[in-house]
Amino acid sequence: MSHKRIPKRKAAFAAGTVVALGAAAILLPNANASQDGSSNDAAAIAPKTLKATDASDLASQLQQSLGDAFAGSYYDADSKQLVVNVISGDSNVVVQAKKAGAKVREVENSLPELAAGAKTLKQQATIPGTAWAVDPRTNKILVTADSTVTGAKWNTIESTVKSLGSDMATIKKSAGTFKTFVSGGDAIFGGGARCSLGFNVTAGDGSPAFLTAGHCGVAAEQWSDTQDGQPIATVDQATFPGNGDFALVKYDDPATQAPSEVNVGGGQTVAISQAADAEVGLQVFRMGSTTGLADGQVLGLDATVNYPEGTVTGLIQTNVCAEPGDSGGSLFTQDGSAIGLTSGGSGDCTVGGETFFQPVTTALQAVGATLGAGDAAGGAGDQAGAGDQAGAGGDTGAGVGGDASASPSDQAGAGQEAGGDVIGGQETGNGQETGAGNDTGAGTGQETGNATGDATGDVVGQSQN
Repeated sequence: MSHKRIPKRKAAFAAGTVVALGAAAILLPNANASQDGSSNDAAAIAPKTLKATDASDLASQLQQSLGDAFAGSYYDADSKQLVVNVISGDSNVVVQAKKAGAKVREVENSLPELAAGAKTLKQQATIPGTAWAVDPRTNKILVTADSTVTGAKWNTIESTVKSLGSDMATIKKSAGTFKTFVSGGDAIFGGGARCSLGFNVTAGDGSPAFLTAGHCGVAAEQWSDTQDGQPIATVDQATFPGNGDFALVKYDDPATQAPSEVNVGGGQTVAISQAADAEVGLQVFRMGSTTGLADGQVLGLDATVNYPEGTVTGLIQTNVCAEPGDSGGSLFTQDGSAIGLTSGGSGDCTVGGETFFQPVTTALQAVGATLGAGDAAGGAGDQAGAGDQAGAGGDTGAGVGGDASASPSDQAGAGQEAGGDVIGGQETGNGQETGAGNDTGAGTGQETGNATGDATGDVVGQSQN
């Protein structure tokens, strides 16, 4: 994620760097409109076609209205439909969910039962290098063990999973190692550590600020936009470990303009219009100062992570790749919704892996901030594309190459495939140089250096929903 300087002001950071996103609006059908005809009229209860963020809103509504019968949900990106799990045996609940616009599946495991299984895993198998979350697509707990889980550790996790029953949990191996990502590069700097800005916000007292990872906030109190440079922002609040991985950092100059937007390179920006909750199946984009643009899907919610420093709860689990240098940065959707802040994970952008994110909605509520502020037009395009040609000729999504801020030779993100979508009229993977060489002073890089948040240890996830 790039930053830019606002003319005649101190540095202000843009919220992220990603492909140019499409402007076409998808209207949310009236999911709660009354239906004509009888409940068994197929046309009257056909699933609605929904935008992903609207599907998430509908899922929240149904979770409240269906009560204990609600057993999770996910977004089917192919059909653009919300799929809602309901406990078998209640036809009225099925009709209610269908009339609301959802596709309905009847399942056996309730959310309380799945939560109890996750609690057993936490009590009996909290082993570094493992993660778990409820997978609504299978109505089971998906347990992942990384390459460090061998011998007696593997036997423990395997026996615990088996004790839950074959219809309650499954286990898989991950080739990588769960950790927070660390590396050098151009992002935000403090106390010998490098992290990345997530989203610009307005603090509760009205001052300009930004969100980043909590393990960055505990690593250093003051942050600069250049390595060994003068501080421009000071940590106000930080949570890590504990109930999240987020920090609120206030700009030292109260006149700093902190636009709520994504710098897409080439002088283009996309407004971040809202913060939204993640939904399993949601397509999301992540931008990092090391790897550039990457995309993928949300796999799980409310994951619990065990770092060497302690346990972190309430994270989003995804299959979006990330590498050292990508921590603290923004996760968002094609329509400009802020979703998360990069926390940690496993793998890389060559072989893939799992990555965990702090939900933005939870962080905003906890620190008392609101998304966005300042002059969204100020300084647009400053220092964008300053000759570095990051990602030039690569297969990066919509032509926004990886950010070469670590060094010109790194060509971070070059050759990535960031989705292959046609977004904003640009066909991805065509080697365009849009966004080449973005100055990523506020990039989505992950914590680096000798920060205390340099958690090279392992991750334990927990149930979602």
